Amino acid sequence: MEYGVVPVEEAKRISGLELMQGLIAGKYPAPPIMRALQFTLDRAEHGVAVFSGDAKYDHYNPLGSVHGGWVATLLDSCMGCAMHTTLKPGQGYTSLEIKVNFVRPVLDKTGRVTAEGRVIFAGSRTGTAEGKLTDAGGKLLAHATTTCLIFPL
Repeated sequence: MEYGVVPVEEAKRISGLELMQGLIAGKYPAPPIMRALQFTLDRAEHGVAVFSGDAKYDHYNPLGSVHGGWVATLLDSCMGCAMHTTLKPGQGYTSLEIKVNFVRPVLDKTGRVTAEGRVIFAGSRTGTAEGKLTDAGGKLLAHATTTCLIFPL
């Protein structure tokens, strides 16, 4: 898998959904954060983005569980990319805030987790989305919400 960033001029010319689906298809390079934190973008459709990753010992904090920042990153990614799928060519977004609720600990024994983001509202200047992190059996591990600022690129 190739890692890098999509050139701004290319991102300006296509819709957010085209960009997300292009990442999945390998047309565009995967963001370096996905290599660093070992997760993937698995599905993107209008208003939805799904990521997954394997919880590993390498992600542990000093207290012996997967660091909340790893969980928050997956949730921020799925919610933000869900918002991105609603954008028209020439639009971008950034997260204004996220709120994460950690429901259960995530351990290396947890294995593969899935982060699914869904848009709640997509306006012309702001949008909101929610995300859920679940284990392979569908058990909820964490959930989150975000507010995004939408702007011209």
